[in-house]
Amino acid sequence: MSSVAVLTPESFAEHRSGLRDEDTAGGVPEDEAYIPTYLEAFPPLPEKGAPTEKSSEPSGAWSKIRPIKSSVITQVFHVPLEERRYKDNSQFGEGEESKVCLDIMQKTGAHIELSLAKDQGLSIMVTGKLDSVMKARKEIVARLQTQASATVTIPKEHHRFVIGKNGEKLLELELKTATKIQIPRPEDSSNQIKIAGTKEGIEKARHEILLISAEQDKRAVERINLEKAFHPFIAGAYNKLVQEVCLETGARINIPPPSVNKDEIIITGEKEPVAQAVARIRSIYEDKKRKTTTISVEVKKSQHKYIIGPKGNTLQEILDTTGVSVEMPALDSSSETIILRGEPDKLGAALTQVYAKAKSVMVAKVMAPAWLHRFIIGKKGQNISRITQQLPRVHIEFTDGDEKITLEGPTEEVEQAQAQIQEIIKDLLVRMDYTEVMIDQRFHRHLIGKNGANINRIKEQYKVLVRIPQDGDRSNLVRIEGDPQGVQLARKELLEMASRMENERTKDLIIEQRFHRTIIGQKGEKIKEVRDKFPEVIINFPDPSQKSDIVQLRGPKNEVEKCAKYLQKVIAELIENSYSISVPIFKQFHKNIIGKGGANIKKIREETNTKIDLPTENSNSEVILITGKKTNCEAARDRILAIQRELANIKEVEVSIPSKLHNSLIGAKGRLVRSIMEECGGVHIHFPSEGSGSDKVTIRGPMEEVEKARKQLLQLAEEKQINNYTAELQAKPEYHKFLIGRGGGNIRKVRDRTGARIIFPTTDDREVEVITIVGKEEAVKLAQKELELLIKNLDNVIEDVMVVDPKYHRHFVTRRGQVLREIAEEYGGVTVSFPRTGVQSDKVTLKGAKDCVEAAKKRILEIIEDLDAQVTLECVIPQKYHRSVMGAKGSKVQQITRDYDVQIKFPEREECSGMDLHLQENGDVSPEVELVPNKCDIITISGRKEKCEAARIALLALVPVTLDVDVPYDLHRYIIGQKGIGIRKMMEDYEVNISVPQPDQQSDVIKITGLVANVERAKQGLLERVKELQAEQEDRALRSFKLTISVDPKYHPKIIGRKGAVISQIRKDHDVNIQFPDKGDEHQDIISITGYELNTESAKDAILRIVADLEEMVSEDIKLDHRVHARIIGGRGKAIRKLMEEFKVDIRFPQPGSNDPDRVTVTGLPENVDNAVDHLLILEEEYMMDVTETETMAAYMKPPSRHEDDHRSPAKGFVVRDAPWNVPGNKAPDMSSAEDFPTFGAGITPKQMSAWGPKKF
Repeated sequence: MSSVAVLTPESFAEHRSGLRDEDTAGGVPEDEAYIPTYLEAFPPLPEKGAPTEKSSEPSGAWSKIRPIKSSVITQVFHVPLEERRYKDNSQFGEGEESKVCLDIMQKTGAHIELSLAKDQGLSIMVTGKLDSVMKARKEIVARLQTQASATVTIPKEHHRFVIGKNGEKLLELELKTATKIQIPRPEDSSNQIKIAGTKEGIEKARHEILLISAEQDKRAVERINLEKAFHPFIAGAYNKLVQEVCLETGARINIPPPSVNKDEIIITGEKEPVAQAVARIRSIYEDKKRKTTTISVEVKKSQHKYIIGPKGNTLQEILDTTGVSVEMPALDSSSETIILRGEPDKLGAALTQVYAKAKSVMVAKVMAPAWLHRFIIGKKGQNISRITQQLPRVHIEFTDGDEKITLEGPTEEVEQAQAQIQEIIKDLLVRMDYTEVMIDQRFHRHLIGKNGANINRIKEQYKVLVRIPQDGDRSNLVRIEGDPQGVQLARKELLEMASRMENERTKDLIIEQRFHRTIIGQKGEKIKEVRDKFPEVIINFPDPSQKSDIVQLRGPKNEVEKCAKYLQKVIAELIENSYSISVPIFKQFHKNIIGKGGANIKKIREETNTKIDLPTENSNSEVILITGKKTNCEAARDRILAIQRELANIKEVEVSIPSKLHNSLIGAKGRLVRSIMEECGGVHIHFPSEGSGSDKVTIRGPMEEVEKARKQLLQLAEEKQINNYTAELQAKPEYHKFLIGRGGGNIRKVRDRTGARIIFPTTDDREVEVITIVGKEEAVKLAQKELELLIKNLDNVIEDVMVVDPKYHRHFVTRRGQVLREIAEEYGGVTVSFPRTGVQSDKVTLKGAKDCVEAAKKRILEIIEDLDAQVTLECVIPQKYHRSVMGAKGSKVQQITRDYDVQIKFPEREECSGMDLHLQENGDVSPEVELVPNKCDIITISGRKEKCEAARIALLALVPVTLDVDVPYDLHRYIIGQKGIGIRKMMEDYEVNISVPQPDQQSDVIKITGLVANVERAKQGLLERVKELQAEQEDRALRSFKLTISVDPKYHPKIIGRKGAVISQIRKDHDVNIQFPDKGDEHQDIISITGYELNTESAKDAILRIVADLEEMVSEDIKLDHRVHARIIGGRGKAIRKLMEEFKVDIRFPQPGSNDPDRVTVTGLPENVDNAVDHLLILEEEYMMDVTETETMAAYMKPPSRHEDDHRSPAKGFVVRDAPWNVPGNKAPDMSSAEDFPTFGAGITPKQMSAWGPKKF
């Protein structure tokens, strides 16, 4: 709905002249028409009246002053007993009512007082600001008064009037009546409004709603469609006629404005006035339609705006004076036809006025270089102001970046102004010059200097104007204007300054703050070396408190670059050297890694150039930390792990156990998992961190023990899922080993019989006596019973004697009684006493728990039996293999000793004579060697015969063999791998030594040396690797197939796609490499495709399909007004992208500064292009209406420069008549006098009397 805006000629003239209208009677300005008297301007205060006078009667001018209303109001209302919500309070003021009131006071800020009437009704007084009181009242009614509800039915279309704008009416109604009103939603068909609250409030709300509905029943809306061409006659000149109809009928009439192409006129109001207004409008329409005719005239398009006039005032003027309506074509239309519609006898006069208005103004153009425009205008517009003052009706317009100056106004005055401007241009061209220099934008602020010091000096020295672009312009162009000689001198100096600055550079380096101290060094020694190396560069580190990573370098460009590269190299080394790896190594192997006197660890540190930190001896940690370069750290880690592997056969496996069971498997303080680790030979079991959600549990250790631990963990997890019952019992720590038994034999029997798991405490546990039993309830109770019986027997201490032949005594007591200590630890702390040296006795005393004593006696007898059955065998192995058989630090031979319970002794190293040497190959010993062995080849094995034989076989199995494998020479480098990684991995995996011949030998034979089983495995692995490499060679040959196709270079960008998207997809889909020609290539149309033959063919077909599609495409150039381009493109190109996707075309807009800014190119299939072009033209037409209307409005909103000069008289200030100082004998007060106008707070000389009388304190 649109409303008619009424703008009279008088009001428009007032707007254009800056409110300079003068009163028509006498020509005196309105504010100067009347000068008040002194008493009127400054009325005296009312004198205090006699006691008999009524003080309430105002007197004099003060009676006109309106009293200020108080912002605080008070309301009192009553709640009857029957409507009180809380009636059973024993003591008034202490119950729920007072609590509710306190809560409401806090929420609303109003003050509430309660009082109880004789009839037990509640009187409530609310004080505060109006808004707070209304809110408080609503809350009180809702919470202290019983609520009722009612419904009121009114037509659905009246509901919106009850709600009001933004719900304001409804809120006001609820506050006023202290009720809650629920209005059905628009989609709900119900017309009933629900009201909840007190009876009184409901009645008030119901009454108000019915009043609103009744008021709407009286109103009517009428819509009539009348031809747009007759709307001006209905509205009348300056809307006078429509206003007259509105006043006569009381209806409201909305006529669409000229810019809106609608025929509909809307009349609203009460039914009868609306009917009257409709009849009147139809009468005017029918009359004009019958009497009027039209004529068409052609007027130049450029003159149309003068016929329209500011805001259409000229058209209104013609309509007012002649009664003829002038219909103008749209501003964006190329039509020059104007239609005059009116009564035939008045059309001639209207046509005369149209031509007069069209030719009343002349437009002229003056050409001048754009850089001269500022000088033509003059300082603060002096030159141009002089012309406009002489010729006030001429409007002069300068356009930025354009050489054209436009003059508009009466013909004679325009010609005079044109001549004056041309004179100024001629004079300026003679004595002014300019030049432009390109200076990098980053130097501009240095050219300007601090507070403009540099540029101001140049301006004053050379009498020139230097224009440096703003930072936001991103331009390097500096313009110098002024005296020709000064311009050249200023140019020379600016270029010299820029040249100097080009050589000086500031560079910011990002260096992590943690490295700053390292780069600076102790007492700045390291940074001093850098500064000495680059003396011309200033290096600034940020303050540590700033926590900044930016280090600034400043100095000559080349030196700064060199210094930056040097520092970056230093940083790279620091970053590289700060890499760290944590390596878990079994604690028992730490001493082997350290070596004798730290020899091993020192060697690893020096050779790998890393820092290696081992945990202290008394620490429980097994982690070794390696820090340095990544490659060096990895090399050091590999060497440390190799030492561990040599000492023990280490394996690592992962077990998947639900994370919810991890805590129960670890047990209280880790007891459960430690018991498994100890039972399984000290394997490492690592659970993921809590909250990670991972189910992976890692087990690392000797191969057999790892498998054993894995089975136990899985079994335990299964038990935990089925049933989880725990019991604890106590036993002295010295009994624990006996209860466990040798090799865990005793406890294993209990576990096998009962199915329960028994966990013993470690030395680190605080409660060293507590034994934990875990499993099913029945199994746990049975195991607990058995263990309690064993512990009870252990508490029964006895003393026993056994006979041991004295020849065996030495075996038990040597090495500080190690064998006896082992027996004591293993059998519950039993004490075994052998006779002292020199005493001839075979009696051995045992004291301890009965079961422990019996078990110890049995163990001693087993040892004696072993000593009786002990034999010594010889194993002949050539001395050159001894080191290999022994293993690193004797690890292999120690393992055999432990496994077979034997003693193995190697001969001393000595040189064997040449005649005694016998060749031994692949572990086979010749009969001659067996008959005549060399002493240096004989290894002795002591122990039980069957165990010695087994140990002998195990030793012979450790003798290495060498095997030759034929591998084509051209594959050797692939087998070795980058930096030997491949060959090292094979040697580690198969535990062999692989020797590859030197390149100069050109040999195919690779030698593998190691244990027989390992050598065979390594051979198979090597042959498999050869097969893989040969398959890769064949594959590379197949993949190297190359295909070329010729494609017109103009299609290359489309084939590549945006950011390479299209070509990347083709490469990915067909697994090929596609190469486009370089810029300088001779054949710019050749595209190369490399890959499998089949794939290259399919990729070629894909490219040719794209080309075929592109060849079908057409391009069409259309003209779209550049002013609508931005709207068509949309924010960040969203609109144009959507349009291109919708029509499947490519749309290109001209670049800024293009010769043809309106040309837009649309490319695609013919049908799609046609559809897209049609859509673009529709958009242009739609957007141009908005653009034209906006520009038209803007043109007439600009203040004119052609009005008559306003010769205003200087302001007279505030003037009054009959002032006291105008009386003869009096003088006007001196405003500068401190006596007449004293300053508050300022001291006054005591000698002078203040104008305000004596001071009072």
